[in-house]
Amino acid sequence: MATSAPADAPSPPAPQPQPEPARKAVRVVVKGRVTGVGFRDWTASTAESLGLAGWVRNRRDGSVEALLSGDPAKIEDMIVRRFPVGPPAATVTAVVPSPAEPVDPSAGFEIKFTV
Repeated sequence: MATSAPADAPSPPAPQPQPEPARKAVRVVVKGRVTGVGFRDWTASTAESLGLAGWVRNRRDGSVEALLSGDPAKIEDMIVRRFPVGPPAATVTAVVPSPAEPVDPSAGFEIKFTV
């Protein structure tokens, strides 16, 4: 037998607006055999799959530079788990992160020209 709440019972609280998720940004330089092996395309695809914004580009010194902006846990995943492995043909010897300013999430992730 179901019982109903008394007419003067308080109504459940209204849902609170969710706070905007924490965002951070990191500039990362990846060293090793990382140019000519699809590292930029792999980075863009992986970052997009994680919902990160930013960019990636080759550098004339043979490294790859990326700006990752978004959820701190997903950025950490890229730096700690994904960049050290990279795409199959890459050999990563170092991943060097440094703080950066976050970018607008609607900017997406782009591949830039070599610098």
